Amino acid sequence: MWHEVLFRVLSIVNYVVLIIVAVPVVLQVAYILLGFLPKKTYPESEKKGRIAYLIPAHNEAAVIYETVKELLAKQDYPREKFDVFVVAHNCTDNTAELAQKAGAKVLVLDDPPGKRAFLHAPIRFGIEHLLSLQGEQAYDFVLRLDADNRVNPQFSSRMNDAYQSGVDFARPYEGALNGTQNFYTKACAMMYAFDSRYGSRVRERLHLAAHVNGPGALFSMRMLQKCGYDVTSISDDAEFNMKRMFDGYKGHFVEDAVVYEDMPSSYKDTMSRNKRMGSGASGLFKSNGGKLWKHFFRTGDFSFLEVYFLFSLSLLNVLIGVWLPLYYLYHFLYCGFAGWGGMELAMQPPEYYRAMVWNTLFAAIGIAVGLFVLFGYVQGIFLVLTDYKKLGASGRRELLGAVLGFPAFLVLYGVTLLVGACSKPTWGTVTRNVPPKTSQ
Repeated sequence: MWHEVLFRVLSIVNYVVLIIVAVPVVLQVAYILLGFLPKKTYPESEKKGRIAYLIPAHNEAAVIYETVKELLAKQDYPREKFDVFVVAHNCTDNTAELAQKAGAKVLVLDDPPGKRAFLHAPIRFGIEHLLSLQGEQAYDFVLRLDADNRVNPQFSSRMNDAYQSGVDFARPYEGALNGTQNFYTKACAMMYAFDSRYGSRVRERLHLAAHVNGPGALFSMRMLQKCGYDVTSISDDAEFNMKRMFDGYKGHFVEDAVVYEDMPSSYKDTMSRNKRMGSGASGLFKSNGGKLWKHFFRTGDFSFLEVYFLFSLSLLNVLIGVWLPLYYLYHFLYCGFAGWGGMELAMQPPEYYRAMVWNTLFAAIGIAVGLFVLFGYVQGIFLVLTDYKKLGASGRRELLGAVLGFPAFLVLYGVTLLVGACSKPTWGTVTRNVPPKTSQ
């Protein structure tokens, strides 16, 4: 019967979809299973490079003074060897004045009337200024931060150790400033820590390129002299990471350098941030997916495929959030009518479809429970036990409730990324949670 043929065809299509979805998921499972690998540390260097901290800031009067003040005062690094540059971008408040009062070197950038640039504009503006400095004024590398970030006291030293070891491009561990504020911040903190504690550590130990994105990134001036900050998309950091990979630069992970970020504290803020991330990631995947495969075949470096599969999740969210629910609704309805509804059949008996209902149901429950336990509870408990201070907690008990609800948050997180993948790139506003005056 024609409906049986259609059922077979759609079943085959679904198997293909499951295989496509399974590949990046298996990679994430591998990160958890290999999480026991020891972290990489760089030898302590007596040579101290000159560091330029670069902070793009748009109307950040609420946080910029404390950020600059603390950065200048609490690094265990020779004070004469680093400076803080703040790019006041389209500011209508006293961000520039406060940054300068705190001790920063302030650069002012105002977009032309009627045009508003994304985050890459102030970063590029700052980097171009740094590249113009010569002689004793020149710097060895740049560390890019956000206006509300905090870093651990060893941040400059650990990044310098990596630089002196020959690293041109690196990322830190991403911790949380407000990780115990509420459920959203706790769950987001664990989400970010997963990529640091599991993904980034495993990539570093397996000699794969780190994903250098987000605040705290290290850019050597020798690298920037060759490429500048040549990006145009809303996901400027991820685009810059891809372009440097294509140029032959390898990103590294400096785990002992920790940047503490302000986590989204509500569903609205989570949606706003992830819409931008999902939209930017899907755009980069569409424009660079083929290049990643090309460079993999040319170099044999699995790093390119690893990045491909990671960014494919931006579009796979569409399959997971749209195809799978619609297909399995159809699947169970069809099998139900075929097995118990007296539908006319020619290819298989009713018993076949009855068995398929239960087999599919048990398989789906088993996979869902397995993934929820592994991604939600196992990695969540491990993060709480080992990295709770980096998650912004003073004790492990503060995060236990988030572990219990973490699987549900993963579903919510996937929904927000799905919305982003189906949306045009926009820079939404996120509530700023003013960080404390001292970092952990």
